[in-house]
Amino acid sequence: MAKRIRLLATSDTHGYIYPYQYTDHSSVNQGLARMQTLICALRDENTLVIDNGDVLEGSPLDYYHFHCHRDEVSPVTKVMNAMGYDFVNVGNHDFNYGKDILYRHLENLDAPCMTANVIDEGVPLGPTYVIKELAGKKIALFGLCTPYIPHWEPQEHIQGMKFLSAVKTAEKTVDLLKHLEKPDYIVCVYHGGFEKDPVTGVPTEEQTGENEGYALLEQVRGIDVLITGHQHIAYIGTRNGTVYTQTKSRAAQLACIDIYTDTGVIEPRLLDADMDADEGIMELVQPEEDECLQWLDQPLGTTSMDLHVEDQADARFHKHQIITFLNRVSREITGADLAASALFLDATGFRHDITMRDIVGTYVYPNTPVVKKINGRILKEYLEKNAEYWTIRNDAITVARQYLEPKPKPFDYDMVDGIEYTIKVSNAPGSRILGLTFNGQPVTDDMEFTLCITDYRASGGGDFPAIRKAPTVKRFPASYVELIADWILEHKTIEFEPVHNIHVIK
Repeated sequence: MAKRIRLLATSDTHGYIYPYQYTDHSSVNQGLARMQTLICALRDENTLVIDNGDVLEGSPLDYYHFHCHRDEVSPVTKVMNAMGYDFVNVGNHDFNYGKDILYRHLENLDAPCMTANVIDEGVPLGPTYVIKELAGKKIALFGLCTPYIPHWEPQEHIQGMKFLSAVKTAEKTVDLLKHLEKPDYIVCVYHGGFEKDPVTGVPTEEQTGENEGYALLEQVRGIDVLITGHQHIAYIGTRNGTVYTQTKSRAAQLACIDIYTDTGVIEPRLLDADMDADEGIMELVQPEEDECLQWLDQPLGTTSMDLHVEDQADARFHKHQIITFLNRVSREITGADLAASALFLDATGFRHDITMRDIVGTYVYPNTPVVKKINGRILKEYLEKNAEYWTIRNDAITVARQYLEPKPKPFDYDMVDGIEYTIKVSNAPGSRILGLTFNGQPVTDDMEFTLCITDYRASGGGDFPAIRKAPTVKRFPASYVELIADWILEHKTIEFEPVHNIHVIK
């Protein structure tokens, strides 16, 4: 029988444990309970099980726990311990609730963190590398996280932290390993994705440094296995002698990499989490899940308006009134002249009877409001960048490819209330915004406004540097989910005159 080392890797599970959708409780092939069954079927004495980050944000259970029981050990931490992970890496979303939440998770995990390029007060989160002996071979592993986190997170979440280049850290680490340890195999676990197509080398996004997977394949020689994440895309292949993988999100896929030590062959596979869910995993955190489900079904208010999203593409093209509502709440709470919201992927909107389930199904991120002071010139620049979301293909308006590949990015298309404007898609990028008015008057470059946006956008997320540089008027610590829920609880009924202020034309 051939000697074999097996690596099993999850990534971007985002706190999903149970095998159903929170919006309608329908069964789905995802969640750590299903993943545990798959891992148990594959694991043996020569196996390492690794998580590649983004576990503390995403699911309603994560949200409920960190808002209602933030001082307790999280359900996902308990489940990961029960699953017996050997090592973990951290992802960018693991910083979303601040350092105290991140450290409570890491300190209560049985598996050590091996993130080497995140430094806190001079101390790395993980060691430079770790060494394991398996099947008579010496395996070296090291972890990296995208260094782009300061562009997204508010400073108070990452105070005292430095985020080093993934490529430069990898170069130094591999060189050190070759000279000092001389391992048989080197494994890099990287919470980041590919800035260029790993097969063709064609750029797939703005080259900002958020993703450096292609650069790792091209510039760092000696990595045998590169486990990536962050983009939620299924990738598998080999380039320059390095085997690479990336799995889908929400524990829907497992990367299985077999290293045959007598031949040197490395065989990667991506396996779907389509096995029965492990009952023990579900029972372990069932009390927390039951509390979460009761919270999700908490009645908040009603509406007679059509605020349910049936067609996401149309909802963006015509600016669905759920966006109008979100922006109305933002302007009312913050007092800003303007407010902007995006329609997130798979957002549900509200039915007649509104519950917390509707809100978390519509607003899926733990964003908080930030008010920026801008002028008319910056407003136009901001709108022009948003207008790049659209393109013309086969004589019809459709979504530009860069917003669909390598992953859908509807969260980078903001719709703004408080102004009226037209996007003429056939015009060249940078000159698509027409008829921009505020209170019926044409917007001039020197006019001043306050704009309420998410903390993600305020930090420049989505490639909006002018917004990041604009003065911050005020930050609000409560999340949008909390603010929306409180508004509905106070007002009981959502009723307003529909606003059709954005016109997308050919």
